[in-house]
This record gives sequence, C-alpha cells and structure tokens, in this order.
Amino acid sequence: MSLACGVDGCKGGWVAVFRDDGGAPSATVYPDFETLIDSLPTDTQVAVDMPIGLPDHVGHGGRGPEALVRKFLGQRQSSVFSIPSRAAVYAEAGPFTSTEEWYDAHRRASAVARQTSEPPRAISIQAFGIFSKIREIDQLLITEPQLRERLIESHPEVAFWRLNGEKAMSLPKKIKGAVNPAGMEERRALLARSGLPRAFLDQPPPRRSAADDFLDACAMLLVAERRRGGLARPFPNPPPTDRYGNSIAIWA
Repeated sequence: MSLACGVDGCKGGWVAVFRDDGGAPSATVYPDFETLIDSLPTDTQVAVDMPIGLPDHVGHGGRGPEALVRKFLGQRQSSVFSIPSRAAVYAEAGPFTSTEEWYDAHRRASAVARQTSEPPRAISIQAFGIFSKIREIDQLLITEPQLRERLIESHPEVAFWRLNGEKAMSLPKKIKGAVNPAGMEERRALLARSGLPRAFLDQPPPRRSAADDFLDACAMLLVAERRRGGLARPFPNPPPTDRYGNSIAIWA
C-alpha cells in the first residue's frame, strides 16, 4: 500500500496525519521534521504547511506563490504570509532568551529582508515566528535532496479552497488569535465530505498539538493524496527553484 502524509507545525513540533490506500487515518506528533521523515516509508508522499524554497531576492508579496494564491482566498488571504529571502530567514537563528531579544532579532532580520526585496519590505511578526521551522525543512532538503521528489509545500486555506470547489471558506478559523468554533466546524464538514471519517475529525487532537493544527494537517493529507494521484497542481506552474534546487510553489 502507498502511504500519504499531511503535516503542520504545532507546539510539540510537527503533527502528522497518515493514511494508506483504503486504510483508516491516524495522527502523531513528532519533535522534529527529520524524525518524522525517518519514520516513513521511502515512497511516502508528504505535503506540509510550511514554505519550501527560499530565493535570494523576492518581489512584491513574497517569493511568488503567495501572491498567486491570495487572490483565491478573499477574506482568508491574510493567512498566507509573505516569506522573505534566504538571507533574511537565516539572519537571526537564536536562541532568544527574552521577548525583547526576540523583537530585536526581528528588527535585524527585517533590515536584511529590506535589502533583498524589491520593493523593500520588512518581515511580519507572524512570518518571523515560523522561520525556525522553515530552516528545519530547508536544512533537511539540502542534506537529503532526494526528499524533493516526495515532499511538497501546501497551505491549508488554499487546500480548503480547492476542496470547496475553488471557493474560499466563508468563516475564519480564528478570531483575534482564538479558535472560532463555527469556522472549525465549516472545515471539519468539508474534510468529511472530501473523504475523511467524521469520527476521526471530531476526536481531540494529539497531545501537544492544537485543534486547528490537527485539521490543517488533515487538509495537507488530502493534498498529498491528490499529488500522489496526479490531481494536485502547483502555483506557479511550472515551479521555479531556489539555488539548491528546492521547488518554490504552493500545491493544492
């Protein structure tokens, strides 16, 4: 049987949802991405909610894929963060011992981002917050380039848009940082219509992951399955690559 895996970042590291052909889905949290990948059969198709591919310079709206998919998402488009250049993502790796240090690092990284973007653009706080996870995947792909054939980048709201007949979700998943129950239910219902068991979707998320992380990983699983079946498509198409050969595209 062929295994597919959807992944999202979470408090405990990475939450992964698996399913093989005709099987029941399952979910597990892994402390780091390398451990997750090492646990999978080598033919597993993986889709992850995390940017992959870091150009040396970026234009308006980020690396390129971000601007292409935002136009589909209506009021959900703010969920797609603009990712800056490779130099900016690696400018401040930490560790940071205080909130003040973290904000100072954000300002320094933003200075690098302005120098490597046209028009010059700083980094959003939200994007800066996921840089450590972006670097984690990036470093793994550099040392294990064979993973490029089976690891793709996606985004939950783009996945939901595609599953929803190419219509953006009507309700937000969160409001002012807190989970919105109505928005979560809208997404659970869509995932159930798309083939995931409702009982699986209704269960508590795995320990050290949040309910929205779990649902996002479920959406990533469906993208991975679509990719394995030749139904997913990249934005842009064909995808460009960064200096290491990593694809720069959001799949849905």
